[in-house]
Amino acid sequence: MSGAQALSTTARRLIGARALRSLGQGALVVDFALYLHALRWTPVAIGAVFMGGLVLGGVLTLLLGPLSDRWGRRRFLLAYEVSQMLAALVALLSSHPALIAAAAIIGGFGRGANGSAGPFAPVEQSWLAGEIAPDMRGSVFSLNTALGFFGMALGALGAMLPGLTDDGHPPAAEYRVLFLIVLLGSLACFGLLWGVKDRSRIAPEIVGDGASLEKKARRVRENGLLLRLVGVNAINGLGIGLIGPLMAYWFELRFSVGPSAIAPMMSLAFVVTGLASLLAGRLSRRFGVVDAVVWPRLVGLLLLIPMALSPSFYWAGFFYVLRSGLNRGTVGARQALGVSLVGADRSGLAASLNTVSMMLPLAVGPVVAGAFFQAGWLLPPFVLAAGLQGVYLYLYHRLFRAHDPGHRDAI
Repeated sequence: MSGAQALSTTARRLIGARALRSLGQGALVVDFALYLHALRWTPVAIGAVFMGGLVLGGVLTLLLGPLSDRWGRRRFLLAYEVSQMLAALVALLSSHPALIAAAAIIGGFGRGANGSAGPFAPVEQSWLAGEIAPDMRGSVFSLNTALGFFGMALGALGAMLPGLTDDGHPPAAEYRVLFLIVLLGSLACFGLLWGVKDRSRIAPEIVGDGASLEKKARRVRENGLLLRLVGVNAINGLGIGLIGPLMAYWFELRFSVGPSAIAPMMSLAFVVTGLASLLAGRLSRRFGVVDAVVWPRLVGLLLLIPMALSPSFYWAGFFYVLRSGLNRGTVGARQALGVSLVGADRSGLAASLNTVSMMLPLAVGPVVAGAFFQAGWLLPPFVLAAGLQGVYLYLYHRLFRAHDPGHRDAI
């Protein structure tokens, strides 16, 4: 990135906050479902808690992005960090089922959002987008995503702590120390964001009749693109939800391994994914954002069923690491496309729809997968997910290639 394109102080702080936030998320994506399992929760109950957090996050996401376009971003992100501190404190001090469920739903525990601000992520995305030139968004969003995954890798190593003093299947009480990581990370994020100046509010436009007609035409065109985005994301979200949130739990059920085995494997997956995110940023500049998303994810899709049928934990872990890089390494590029489909005055709305249109369908997945797991059927969620993700990739390429922000002549 050249000097003229150097990141602003605000952009650097937003990216830094994501890296700090990702530490706690990395620990809990490995251990939270295992913690609930150690508390003797059923698979369906575990899936229901994940579903509750995703539904609440989806509703808040839909509301907060457009509001941030009018009221600014900073106050919303500070409020998010406060909510995370409170949720982590409750989970640290109590294992009562009702309190744990409430804290998990509010805190989004175990979702593994690679450092994003949960339902406040569209606020964060639209703020960051306003600090970056459109043709650089693919690479900067990919950098932002990469640092989140590197932080998750460190956090995942912290998830080994509960299993260090026993046979690898620790008692429930040993997991609670992980909520301290979340608490301290959110406190550090609050301090980092407190000093940021929010200059991203959009001034009201005063336009004549001709400009007004042009603006209406632009709105109609943008609304059509957003509707397409919502449709394809819903398919993607349902496919991801069937396998993503409960992967650590699947490894324990399938191979009888605990945090001491799962944590380093997932940490390696996050490192590979971070590197893949950086590569996706370069690919998006050279080939466009859409191709940088579709082709790696297609290869990852081909590895999904071999992973599910793997005869050992090591083979399954090998395929998981590869798929993580190929699939999740494209997150930043997909975010860049979402906020680039509209003008700056609607970036919060676009980021919200981009997130919530995946989050709500994704919320169904953990309960469905939990029901399969409870019945002893570990393969069907992967088969269903493969079909849905194949449809998603076809539609994504077909509908958005002409609107790629990585191409100067994008429509």
